[in-house]
Amino acid sequence: MSNKSTDFPQYRKLSNGKVFYKIVSDRIFEEKQILGKRVLAFRVEAQKYPEILRIQDMLCCSDHTYQSVPESEWDALVADQKVDKHI
Repeated sequence: MSNKSTDFPQYRKLSNGKVFYKIVSDRIFEEKQILGKRVLAFRVEAQKYPEILRIQDMLCCSDHTYQSVPESEWDALVADQKVDKHI
């Protein structure tokens, strides 16, 4: 499903405030998980239907699992904490 009316990137966080997302397109997102004083970083390219639906759920924020956040909150994770990059 293509989401042509959405401007990318979009930024979201999980309602627990420990996982942040940068949605690059309707098929790609970056994830940062806060674990103590470290931040784990992942890049996900959705290829299977459940992964594609997950991105759509993030974009909709319909069930309050995901919350919209400003880009500055995403950027602050890198500035404030040590980031461990993973693929």
